[in-house]
Amino acid sequence: MLLKFSTTTRYVVLVLLITLGIHSILSFTHEDYGRATSFSNIASKMPWSSGSFESFEKVPEEYFVPRPNTTIMGDGRRANATLLMLARNSDVDSAVRSVRELEDRFNSKFRYPWLFLNEVPFSDEFKRRIGNVVSGPVEYGLVPSEHWFQPQWIDEERATASRNKMVEDNIIYGGSISYRNMCRYNSGFFYRHPLLQQYKWYWRVEPDVHFHCDVDYDPFLYMEDNDKVYGFTITMYEYMATIPTLWDTVKEFTRDHPEYVAKDNAMGYMSDNSGDSYNGCHFWSNFEIASMDFWRGEAYSAYFDFLDTKGGFYYERWGDAPVHSIAAALFARKDQIHFFNNIGYEHNPYTHCPRGDADWERGRCACNPERSFDYDGYSCMRQWDRIW
Repeated sequence: MLLKFSTTTRYVVLVLLITLGIHSILSFTHEDYGRATSFSNIASKMPWSSGSFESFEKVPEEYFVPRPNTTIMGDGRRANATLLMLARNSDVDSAVRSVRELEDRFNSKFRYPWLFLNEVPFSDEFKRRIGNVVSGPVEYGLVPSEHWFQPQWIDEERATASRNKMVEDNIIYGGSISYRNMCRYNSGFFYRHPLLQQYKWYWRVEPDVHFHCDVDYDPFLYMEDNDKVYGFTITMYEYMATIPTLWDTVKEFTRDHPEYVAKDNAMGYMSDNSGDSYNGCHFWSNFEIASMDFWRGEAYSAYFDFLDTKGGFYYERWGDAPVHSIAAALFARKDQIHFFNNIGYEHNPYTHCPRGDADWERGRCACNPERSFDYDGYSCMRQWDRIW
């Protein structure tokens, strides 16, 4: 039986089909549009969508030191740690702002050393400007060229074709080789730098980020005392068009090396079907407080080397955020990963602001908790909550 539609109905159906087609194309080719119009983002704006913060582990009271105190705080113990920034000379203004904010909010009280890395030598101007705002020792390092540049064994014709396709699809950094160099370096090489060999812990800081709350305790000591290996403030979905074969590569590795997969891991955070597929959830790695011993360990070393041989950093656009996050979620217990609710942090366009009046007031936070990204539709905080 054929259905008959009036002319008006046919036009309405045609307009709907065209609209859906345009929406589908824009969702695939424009990342920000896809996020903004996703069902999960729309659902997150509904009154019933607010999440719970019951799942995060609070830092015990004994780690905090009362104000005011202009000397090094705490009980005299110090972790073997550094504040780490990968930057270019042209980043000097935004680097200085990030350093100054973290100094004012945290490091002027604890005076951990800073370490800056660059693919070319830092300029005297960069060193002078940074030296004017740091409170502790500072070192500047040159990234070895063999750790930074695209390996010679990469098929450049294949890599070029991939970059060109991503540019056509309007994928952010789709055509950039330098971005891929950075992602590969952050995934598998920074912790091998000679200047970092003396340290166990690092706090990754990037140019042009903001710290909105006072940090009146030592997160390095908290991590060390409580057997943590990785700490984060923001978790979100990866843009899956940049990592189409990453999860299959991970599954191939874990099939070959089941001995590296930790019991009571965080698989339920990054997969909705017990590991059959990857849901894209990762910790946003522009903020990391983590143990370099974890990256230097047998499991991660074998994992990174296996991933690197596949060429996905250049044939696709594998980022250090999913590479690090998947490793932490698989090779560490879930209780070794810490969500720093009380560190207010912003990397444009997303902000984590502490929820709960106690943390927000104690940190004298300048951010608005109601605008925190934590339970936005593109956030993976709900996936993190569900594994507890």
